[in-house]
Amino acid sequence: MLTSTYTLVALSVEQTTARSALQSLLDDLYALPGDFATLAAGRAAQLCGALRRIYDDCHWRKLDKFLVPALRRCTEAADGLLRELEQLSMHAAEAMAAAEACIGAGARAVQRAPFQAAVERCVAALRHRLEREEHELFPLARSRVGRDAWFAIANQMLAHDAYAQERRTAPRQRRSAIDPPGPALGRNLEDRRLEHGDDRRQPALLMH
Repeated sequence: MLTSTYTLVALSVEQTTARSALQSLLDDLYALPGDFATLAAGRAAQLCGALRRIYDDCHWRKLDKFLVPALRRCTEAADGLLRELEQLSMHAAEAMAAAEACIGAGARAVQRAPFQAAVERCVAALRHRLEREEHELFPLARSRVGRDAWFAIANQMLAHDAYAQERRTAPRQRRSAIDPPGPALGRNLEDRRLEHGDDRRQPALLMH
């Protein structure tokens, strides 16, 4: 079905984005000098922040918002797999908490070995989940989810994208409405006249 193919391709894009983010995080971690047993607390905190953002992004993907609920409604065949996927997410969360615990609240240096091991465990758990989703969950969804459900999922995803786009453009539109270019230019000209000792006002500014 074209609708299911479109939806799974869109979900695969999210998978690719998550994998790329995880690899970039590991690249940053391994790029740090390897001849020191400690890491600067600030740099470790940055890596932890990036790891948490990736974890949160994985948790709020369209797959979890739209496909998984539809799959649960259509069949019980996915229940065991979904539990195992949730377990992988729990392992990732535990590893992330361990990495954050290595930093603590102070500015002291962070022990590299336990911190790096915790980050690697978190990344490995998230990667394992992504792989199982593509190789097990997607084929199961394709075979068990009906045509009407695929149409509903696709519509939900399109509405979600439209809402996200609207939220991204709304702040720019509000800023343009608050500070239009015309009056701002007039104020700038007036400021320049005052700087040169000219206290005259534009006639329009004297009207009340």
